[in-house]
Amino acid sequence: MSWQKFGIRPDLVERVKFKMKNPTTKEKIKQLLEGANKYDLQDRLKVRRWVKSAAKILNEPLTDVQEEQIVSFVLAQKIDPKNTLHLIKLWAMFR
Repeated sequence: MSWQKFGIRPDLVERVKFKMKNPTTKEKIKQLLEGANKYDLQDRLKVRRWVKSAAKILNEPLTDVQEEQIVSFVLAQKIDPKNTLHLIKLWAMFR
């Protein structure tokens, strides 16, 4: 399922992709999500907190609607960070 189907704007995705190319920013995001597991990534409250924190790190102010779209997208992906195929699928989605 593509992020566009959740109403996430392409310009936001492009800005985030560009900012994630900065090694310092990328490392901060990795630290934020360190230890996250598939159960955490299905917990709406935890995901919302991570989205808010990531937005601050990336200096991307999000509206409540944008935040909800991103949270819904993450939950719908049923991501297991220990499953290589899940990670490859996500990588391909945002290339």
